[in-house]
Amino acid sequence: MSVIIPKNLAKGDLIQIVSTARFVDRKLIDLALEKLTAFGFRVEVGKNLYKQQNQFAGSDAERLEDIDAAIRNPECRAILCARGGYGSVRIIDSIDLEALKKDPKWIAGYSDITAILNHLYMNARLAGIHSTMPVDFHKNTPESLETLVGALTGKELFYTAPTYKFNRTGAAEGEMIGGNLSMLYSLQGSNSQLNTNGKILFLEDLDEYLYHIDRMMMALKRSGMLENLAGLIIGGMSDMNDNKIPFGKTAQEIISEHIAEYDFPVCFNFPSGHLDDNRAWIHGKKIRLIVKNDQPSEIVSF
Repeated sequence: MSVIIPKNLAKGDLIQIVSTARFVDRKLIDLALEKLTAFGFRVEVGKNLYKQQNQFAGSDAERLEDIDAAIRNPECRAILCARGGYGSVRIIDSIDLEALKKDPKWIAGYSDITAILNHLYMNARLAGIHSTMPVDFHKNTPESLETLVGALTGKELFYTAPTYKFNRTGAAEGEMIGGNLSMLYSLQGSNSQLNTNGKILFLEDLDEYLYHIDRMMMALKRSGMLENLAGLIIGGMSDMNDNKIPFGKTAQEIISEHIAEYDFPVCFNFPSGHLDDNRAWIHGKKIRLIVKNDQPSEIVSF
């Protein structure tokens, strides 16, 4: 079954902002509303967006109510998740997938939102957007917002990544899927776990201990998620931590070690993840990956 690609947005279309995870700062949302309005969209926020229950943006029921209300609203053409943190996995099994399949619309975010993107891809065959989120707009590069708007409106997305010592040359085509490594690890064994056969897998992470990176890569490897990839793209591995007795390898070295036995092309330093320059890409859409020895890697969405 082919992946469902939601319709492109046009100026005047409605975007709704919800939080499926952590509570939000109203000032950051106000800034995001200004930026999205300047791009020509109408923007509304979920009824419960500014609520707080401990770490969460309201209760599970309130966060679910907001995303389902946006899904069921025929005027809403895209849903931007306000921020990550933790909490999306607590509600994904109750999201109204039938309504979303009848009226497909973009859902965008990254980090904790990996759980939603993966769940929709596996259970509704729906593409999403891996992108920056409203609470980050104030610090993002112009390219981060431009690629988000480009993904929403159907512009061709083309990226380059600088050469890197652990890159592996080659060319591949396939659906680009994945997201936050910690979230992929946490979804294993569930109906949200990705089928990575023939796919181009993207990984990024933030603020993890290096031995955690090793453990999670071992889990992906042992569960078969690496062996039949068409290609691998590594984004930001930001603010990694180490123990008093060093692990002895960087995150990039750990990843490179675990994929050494395979022959698919590998691109490091793709500008996506917990970075100010967090470029948007379409989760579930086919791309072409070209990795060369002495030139920047190329990633083209088609």
